[in-house]
Amino acid sequence: MQIGKASIQFEEPPVIESMASIVGKKEGEGPLGSLFDVVEMDDMFGADTWEKAESALQKQTADLVLEKGGIRKKEVRYLFAGDLLGQLIATSFGTVDLEIPLFGLYGACSTMGEAMSLGAMTVAAGYGDRVMAMASSHFATAEKQFRFPLGYGNQRPFSATWTVTGCGSVVISKGKRGIAAIKGITTGRMVDMGSRDSMNMGAAMAPAAFHTIEQNFEDFGVDETYYDKIITGDLGEIGKTILLDFMKNKKRVLDLVHMDCGMEIYNKNTQDTHAGGSGCGCSASVLCAYVLPRIQEGIWKRVLFVPTGALLSTVSYNEGNTIPGIAHGVVLEHIG
Repeated sequence: MQIGKASIQFEEPPVIESMASIVGKKEGEGPLGSLFDVVEMDDMFGADTWEKAESALQKQTADLVLEKGGIRKKEVRYLFAGDLLGQLIATSFGTVDLEIPLFGLYGACSTMGEAMSLGAMTVAAGYGDRVMAMASSHFATAEKQFRFPLGYGNQRPFSATWTVTGCGSVVISKGKRGIAAIKGITTGRMVDMGSRDSMNMGAAMAPAAFHTIEQNFEDFGVDETYYDKIITGDLGEIGKTILLDFMKNKKRVLDLVHMDCGMEIYNKNTQDTHAGGSGCGCSASVLCAYVLPRIQEGIWKRVLFVPTGALLSTVSYNEGNTIPGIAHGVVLEHIG
């Protein structure tokens, strides 16, 4: 099933059996607000710390994806999940009650693509009949860890994106019936073009998105016309511009086919989010609320889903290191 340098084309494609999305109040006020399964008006999710709130967000989303699919916890072989926090504490504390064997993942904001890729490989290889993939982020936990305490009230540059409070989860299984088929994957590699601005994640991630999309085209022998949509995770306005410029230099025109989850989830004219949305939960929640339903309905027949991530930490940034990017591609198709 290996194809090209970095891709897999599944002989018997796994299918997405169930999907669920939960977001916070600000996301619910955006253009996609009515599409999410749940809009939680309390960003604390009934907890007494922001980190516990994100754990509760993951737990609720996992429970919901199982409920929607009529699936029992013991029927899920593995859980592939992650978040943005150190040691994945939102995931580890949030999923402990599920009692599902866990692979904790960190791909920054590309984590949903990584989780779906590993989940699809596991199912296709026969190591699990049914697995769950999930990723979350929370505005307050991300700001607290990577930038400034919320009470500091710092000004944000226009290049900054707003971390989405949200979580998306899918159950991947064998079979021919489902919401969408995972026809293939293209695993990204780290791409570092020397970006050092932690307030401009789009610039750090755009080169990685470009590389993964180009690698997908090369490995599968296709071009941009092969897909109804090529959807990046959270490049935002600046990152999208950079990606399209890179593509134009390769004589590729993505203007009509490209969509960025970070630019879809908020209304830039009415919501003060500057360059758009970001975070693990951005692409994960938009995938489950907006992208997969359109594939299921046949509005889009074939989609290349490319969550993007900036691989920095507070340690690496404060020590003056650059910010590498990574992006993972997942080929999703309508089940006719």
